[in-house]
Amino acid sequence: MPPASEQHILLQLDRTVHEPARLAILTLLAVVETADFVFIMHRVGLTGGNLGAHITKLQERGFVEVRKEFVEKLPRTLVSLTESGRAALLEYRRTFQQVLETIPAGPKAS
Repeated sequence: MPPASEQHILLQLDRTVHEPARLAILTLLAVVETADFVFIMHRVGLTGGNLGAHITKLQERGFVEVRKEFVEKLPRTLVSLTESGRAALLEYRRTFQQVLETIPAGPKAS
């Protein structure tokens, strides 16, 4: 079990970002300007309903922006990372790196 100070660092992780599916969505959006809902769904490996629920949670926190449009009479949903979302992802990365630095590189010497 990690010492109390390391546990405290883990508790600082943003749970909205820390959830694996949302982390995958945010990291994907961090490398593209905008992504189509179907593209995200295939890249992250979620069903449409599951992805929609995660995007809604990210949108409620202000981490992503959702824009709907029509292309040749077909609906298209575009998702992009907001500045708040990028900041949250970078803060998550910084905090998680602190956690990783506390892990010993090898077994303790007896």
